[in-house]
Amino acid sequence: MYIDALINLSYLVGAVAFVWGLRLLSSPDSARRGNILAAIGMGIAIVATFIKPIAGGDNNYIWIIGGMILGAIVGWLAAKRIKMTAMPEMVSVFNGLGGACAVFLAIAELYKYYDGQMVLDASGRGIALFTLLIGGVAFTGSMLAFGKLAGKIKDKHVILPKHSIINIILLITVLVLAVLLVIQGKSSGFGTILIFLLISLVYGFSFVAPIGGADMPVVISLLNSFTGLSAAAAGLIYNNQIMLIGGILVGAAGTILTILMCQAMNRSLGNVIIGGFGSAGGSSSVDTGDQVVRQATPNDAAIQLFYANSVMFVPGYGLAVAQAQKVVKELDDMLEANGVDVKYAIHPVAGRMPGHMNVLLAEADVPYPKLLDLEDANSALPDTDAVVIVGANDVVNPAALDDPGSPIYGMPVLEVWKAKNTIVLKRSMSPGYAGIQNPLFFKENNRMLFGDAKDSLQKIVGEVKSM
Repeated sequence: MYIDALINLSYLVGAVAFVWGLRLLSSPDSARRGNILAAIGMGIAIVATFIKPIAGGDNNYIWIIGGMILGAIVGWLAAKRIKMTAMPEMVSVFNGLGGACAVFLAIAELYKYYDGQMVLDASGRGIALFTLLIGGVAFTGSMLAFGKLAGKIKDKHVILPKHSIINIILLITVLVLAVLLVIQGKSSGFGTILIFLLISLVYGFSFVAPIGGADMPVVISLLNSFTGLSAAAAGLIYNNQIMLIGGILVGAAGTILTILMCQAMNRSLGNVIIGGFGSAGGSSSVDTGDQVVRQATPNDAAIQLFYANSVMFVPGYGLAVAQAQKVVKELDDMLEANGVDVKYAIHPVAGRMPGHMNVLLAEADVPYPKLLDLEDANSALPDTDAVVIVGANDVVNPAALDDPGSPIYGMPVLEVWKAKNTIVLKRSMSPGYAGIQNPLFFKENNRMLFGDAKDSLQKIVGEVKSM
């Protein structure tokens, strides 16, 4: 009795730590404390789990310790070796592994049911099958997202004709099979469960296949919510409160973030899933035939920034690829020392995962109050002397506002062209990840500085130092 009370109290404390840690993650200034607090909560939950087998008389310490050691080694090595540019890929892999864990738990329980080792009523079978489906989709979907983000898999290699129809057929098939499995019980046989799992895994892969480009942050967030839901369902299977609460928190947070990003893109979730702008079908909506591109040198850029009253940096994935965030901060400090007001405009879907740019800039110790969201940035841009766009493309594309034929039409973007001057740091004139050309590059108040973003910024810093 006392042991059960201690376990429940420990789970309650762990749950409170999860909730408070999630609250602290809402700001880069407190995110580190939030991570530590949530980790402490998980530690408390693990200790309570060590006690629980004693109460139930089922000693499985070897499995628990083995899983902890393996997970700790993988997590430690990943955290030490993975570069910040590959953070979206790592998030996708870890998210997929969470879904895989839920799959194994559901398979284990269903196997015991079909083998006669336990009893599962219709609701219990439904929960187990839901865990299997959502966990499977999260696993293969996240693995494909990893392959796309890492550049190992091209959209054109995985997209089939009428792919949205294929996805609908797969979804209907897996749902119908789930209903039959719940109704038939053991008479269906465990082999049917494996068929159900296989279709779920295929659907997860096919679900993500047609989605790419600027939609990837939304997909990652959605898959994260799937993993949370699968963990919550697993918590129902085992009647484990901490799994249930943790899964609900992850699922709810991922769902809310997905909805917010869809609103930021002015698109419905269904449109993102079915339409998927940025997949292989994207093409330029701009005729660049006789338009003029005006180039700038590092010296030109340095002079313009040094004598400006206000400067705004717009970071994008190119910043992450070049690992240029610390050079941006160095340039920021030099301009601030000269009396220039420096801010950063952060688009909700810039980069390859939610909050990607915030993480990069926090790593470079950029103060959080300098980061402006989409609405605040657009309000400040008309009064900004110079905007430096570092590796961003689709999120500063005016076609989203004035070209009804563009795949991104209707998506809120940073209206950088309203500033007095813009400087785009880019390797070439190639389209962005969404596969469309950017009319910003040809505007009269824009200058292109071609080259690696970090190298270009270092040259600008050198020029500013000589002034």
